[in-house]
Amino acid sequence: MVKSRTGTSSLNMAMSAGIVSVSLIACAHGAPSSAPVTHTVDSSLQWGPCPAIFPAGCQIAVLNGDPSKPNADVFLRVPAGYKIPAHSHTSPERMILVEGKLSVRYEGTPAAALTPGEYAYGPAGLPHEATCRGKTSCTLFIAFEGPVDALPHTGALK
Repeated sequence: MVKSRTGTSSLNMAMSAGIVSVSLIACAHGAPSSAPVTHTVDSSLQWGPCPAIFPAGCQIAVLNGDPSKPNADVFLRVPAGYKIPAHSHTSPERMILVEGKLSVRYEGTPAAALTPGEYAYGPAGLPHEATCRGKTSCTLFIAFEGPVDALPHTGALK
């Protein structure tokens, strides 16, 4: 479901991009902090590659938490024109597009376009894909409820 400035849509959609695997624990800043934490896209975050199921060019930065445990927060960044292949997660994900323009499609729904500041929710287990549109890169804030993973989806979305 997407919530935006215009209200709530009936689409079940989310952003696939923000998907991180346990292999990225090395980028984590440890357990959730008990002190306030502030990061910006342009800060000195440690960016690392996305899981191997994604083509080169996808990067993530762990903002808070440990991706192998519940409640990790990440930034996911992809270059303009990048296609995030169909995949799913065992955890629901909550996302806000920070930069760029992202087209997202969940299986069984039409594609939806996200612009900066728009929120998307992705239910666990539902395959989805996305494409960064326009001439600028796309950056997403993604919060996972459970441990972070990305499971490849075979075949085209229906």
